[in-house]
Amino acid sequence: MPLALATLGLPGLPLPEALRLAADHGWHGLELRCAAGEAVHPAMDSSERRSAVREFTAAGVVPLTLASYVGLAAPGPDEPVLTALRARLRLAADLGARYLRVFPHGGDGPAAEADRRGARRLAAVAGQAQELGLRVLLETHDSHRSGADVARLLAAADHPAAGALWDLMHTRLAGETPAASYAALGPRLGYLQVKDIAGAEDRTPLPLGAGVLPIAEAVAALPPDSWVAWEYEAPWHPAARPLPPLLGDGARLLAGMLAAAAGGHHRPGGRHTAGAAEGRPGGHDTVGR
Repeated sequence: MPLALATLGLPGLPLPEALRLAADHGWHGLELRCAAGEAVHPAMDSSERRSAVREFTAAGVVPLTLASYVGLAAPGPDEPVLTALRARLRLAADLGARYLRVFPHGGDGPAAEADRRGARRLAAVAGQAQELGLRVLLETHDSHRSGADVARLLAAADHPAAGALWDLMHTRLAGETPAASYAALGPRLGYLQVKDIAGAEDRTPLPLGAGVLPIAEAVAALPPDSWVAWEYEAPWHPAARPLPPLLGDGARLLAGMLAAAAGGHHRPGGRHTAGAAEGRPGGHDTVGR
């Protein structure tokens, strides 16, 4: 399984430096935060896009995902959402990305109404995504935190270019086990996004394996060719440790979990036996309970 690094953990870092960090520490792809002030942003011109492609090629790193902040199911009229989606699909394609990440942002109204909005908008852009060779991945997040929530909306959209991004923290906070999340998302899953935290009341990002999230169980549920990405929410937690010194250990930990999964050392829904024997956290999961 290849490993990707979310540039969310490297706020404001120029793309060549992020690529160097990834390549030097065993990360095969980048999940690119698309926001003002970042190396990848919605207003990139054609010259900047071509330059980014050259930088990825030179580094030998995959531009896995354009991580947008579009709210697929946000209350309000469709057209502003569709305009943003189409522009970001074009940017993702120009950069050579495989996926466009979107959030639900369904609001506080009835879930059925949010599902209808999100499915309608997703269906409206899915053809463009497919033509561009992309999939739109709806992240388990905010109004659709669980795998079951996201699967329900995706079933209504019913298009092969519409898929899911499994954020392990949010499905766990929703009370789902990794086995249940994968059972809901599996047919439409793009990839798994992991992180680690101390608990539901303290979500300051921690080094992988230092918190309570059941990362090994989630990894064990995946098909062998799945990507796994590490998202480190540095911008929201300024007191968190800097990410760069953690990258090597994080890649090695995930690689070990992936190797254990491939070798059958743990099963979906079960405990990661190697981690438990070595006294790592993860066997003491309290999040979402």
